[in-house]
Amino acid sequence: MKILLVHQNFPGQFLHLAPALKARGHEVLALTAETNGRAPDTTIARYRWSEAEEDKITGPGAGFARAAFRGGRAARAAAQLRDRHGFVPDVIFGHSGWGETLFLNEVWPQARMLAYAELMYRTTGLDTDFDAEFQTPDLDSRITTSGRRAHMLQAMIDADAAVAPTAFQAGTFPAELLAKIRVIHDGVDTARVRPDPQARLTLPNGRVLAPGDEVLSFVNRRLDPYRGFHVLMRALPEVMAARPEAQVVLVGDDGRGYGGLPRDAASWREKMLAEVGDRLDLSRVHFLGRVPYPTYLSLLQVSRVHAYLTYPFVLGWSMVEAMAAGCALVASRTAPVQEAVTDGVEARLVDFFDIPGWSQALTAALADPASMQPLRLAARARALRDYDLRSRCLPAMIDFVEGRVRSQTL
Repeated sequence: MKILLVHQNFPGQFLHLAPALKARGHEVLALTAETNGRAPDTTIARYRWSEAEEDKITGPGAGFARAAFRGGRAARAAAQLRDRHGFVPDVIFGHSGWGETLFLNEVWPQARMLAYAELMYRTTGLDTDFDAEFQTPDLDSRITTSGRRAHMLQAMIDADAAVAPTAFQAGTFPAELLAKIRVIHDGVDTARVRPDPQARLTLPNGRVLAPGDEVLSFVNRRLDPYRGFHVLMRALPEVMAARPEAQVVLVGDDGRGYGGLPRDAASWREKMLAEVGDRLDLSRVHFLGRVPYPTYLSLLQVSRVHAYLTYPFVLGWSMVEAMAAGCALVASRTAPVQEAVTDGVEARLVDFFDIPGWSQALTAALADPASMQPLRLAARARALRDYDLRSRCLPAMIDFVEGRVRSQTL
């Protein structure tokens, strides 16, 4: 078949799927934004897009208008693919979050349309009213959130089928659309992401960390309240005072996260260091920023305790990869996490906002790694069972794209 994959930051969730489809003999083309600097081993077409132009769109309907702006640009690029190059896909599989697929059925009406259904926004009960410290669920904010739903609903209505990575994320969509959605996780390469007693991580100061060292790890794309950065930072003074040999290693950059930047500081790192930095031994707190994947993997492999927090939102890949790496997990008692692990079985769970609880749980896990060993083994086993890329997730995703239905419930 001819298959078009659509993602503004390709490969994104199609990292493993694109080469697997090519290996099965399909012709695979990706449509992405011209600002995407990645160069994966897939034929790429780009649509013209300007963040500055999109940012000019304001008002209550800005969410849909911005998505339609991007969707129009993607559709025009698609028409050129059709008219100049004769490309007519059998299947279009696109992420529904940015509007890129909105008008593609006007270019290729016969194509089978598949949607990646990552999350449906809600004005209450999910991320937007979870953290009262940084969120004000007033009428204006609810209008903005509601306006962000419109293009996603249209994309789902126009789709022939959809896939969500977790049951929690699928459940954020309206009941009327659930029959279209299959739950298939993107998958983790557990042959690569695994415990490694030979792993080493070199810190910027030259210190080399190894498995067995007292390392507390925290990883996210950005240091952001959505992923509990503020909670962890507030828990650290007590942890570091109790554990004077602990090294805290944080991965993530200072860019605009899911919830935006703070109003009173240039970044969340700056804001939280202003709040708690004078109570921390900063020689033992290491902010690595964005790191190459092998460095990130080494951090998971040398970690004694890995902290993962999230609002009721998208489950981060790093959570499942930490499980596959056999990390000793201390994680937030929020719905996305509770789908992946059970308290006392694969992880220790702590209420998201319980700062003393986080300090106590992290300190205890650092102090007594032997008590966490059964959880490490169970986390790795669950990753193999539920999230393994090669044996489970990728075959199911290939069947989804090729139009077959597996009997196994995912």
